[in-house]
Amino acid sequence: MALTHFDAKGDAHMVDVSDKAVTDRVAVARGHVVMAQATFDLISEGRAKKGDVLGVARLAGIMGAKKTPDLIPLCHPLPITKVAVELTLDPDLPGVQIEATVKTTGQTGVEMEALTAVSTAALTVYDMVKAVDKAMQIGGIQVALKDGGKSGRYEAT
Repeated sequence: MALTHFDAKGDAHMVDVSDKAVTDRVAVARGHVVMAQATFDLISEGRAKKGDVLGVARLAGIMGAKKTPDLIPLCHPLPITKVAVELTLDPDLPGVQIEATVKTTGQTGVEMEALTAVSTAALTVYDMVKAVDKAMQIGGIQVALKDGGKSGRYEAT
């Protein structure tokens, strides 16, 4: 399979999507932040000094999705029609599960926007409570679902 972001000479370039059909597209990405139990308790009890950790991280994730073409050099600016970021406290980690859903109607997919939303939300969780837990780990970031366009539907197993 050829890599589409490289031309015949091997130079990076933005893919020309002008001949692609305009279709409804959706992508869902997931990830998590693992933390110490005390940090989990701080967040779940609303005692973080910087405020509402999950609320701020949700907004950061939405903003991250919208800024994706500014951060990832070869991403197209897209008319995003929906960004939803859900952060769920998970006592089994302990930590926070993050899921982002991004939708558009356009000529290219929104996987990068969903991944950027999750990454930005996770980094914001870290930033909000790093004063008490520098050992937090961000991980598991992946595309869980992608649908629309020529390549069709993909679901992670």
